[in-house]
Amino acid sequence: MITSLSVVMPAYNEEANIEGMLADVLSVMRPRFSDLEVVVVNDGSKDRTGEVVRAFAAQHPEVRLVEHPRNLGYGAAVYTALTHATRDYVFWTDSDRQFVLEDIDRLLPFAQQADLVVGYRAPRRDPFLRVLFGMGWSALVTLLFGYTARDIDCAFKLIRREVITKVVAPQVQSRGATFSAELLVRAKRAGYRIKEVPVQHRPRRAGSPTGARWHVIGRAFRELVRFRLQLWRE
Repeated sequence: MITSLSVVMPAYNEEANIEGMLADVLSVMRPRFSDLEVVVVNDGSKDRTGEVVRAFAAQHPEVRLVEHPRNLGYGAAVYTALTHATRDYVFWTDSDRQFVLEDIDRLLPFAQQADLVVGYRAPRRDPFLRVLFGMGWSALVTLLFGYTARDIDCAFKLIRREVITKVVAPQVQSRGATFSAELLVRAKRAGYRIKEVPVQHRPRRAGSPTGARWHVIGRAFRELVRFRLQLWRE
């Protein structure tokens, strides 16, 4: 039975979501885990995201804020969040309130038999183009590296902390949208066990996603090529 958990999440311009998200996290996780911390990485937001988290953390000791002085990218924010986690297991999710946090109960039964329990959105409640891009991206990663997961970028993952200390911290170099793909590929190559579980997904209610922006897509493809070439040399 897991009692020690870090909940980690990146946040970029999530002023409209972040306070509600943090309230949701504490409401769901406090009854389930006696040793709980929540790590939010403010990735150089231009709105009041950091200010809102600081005010919330002042009232709730489980919450910690880590800030990037400028926007470094989604993968960089997740990397910082994961490597700042201190508990036995780490639950990575997003701060946009699109997931049903109670679905962690779907992941927990598999935590003893797998090192990474990863969700897949069933179905994904995003605009058509984002869903299409996501399917194409997962197919491309599978083509280049072999199968790891059907929904590679699903931000609903429960990870044994050993995977972070032995794989993420020393090996994962992607800091953009390729981060999750590199994490899964490297973890599988290192012999860690991955279990997939369906989770619920909701439409975004506030704020704007950044994953479909062309500079984000371009960076993802550059990182993917770099990663493929690097593995061939290893």
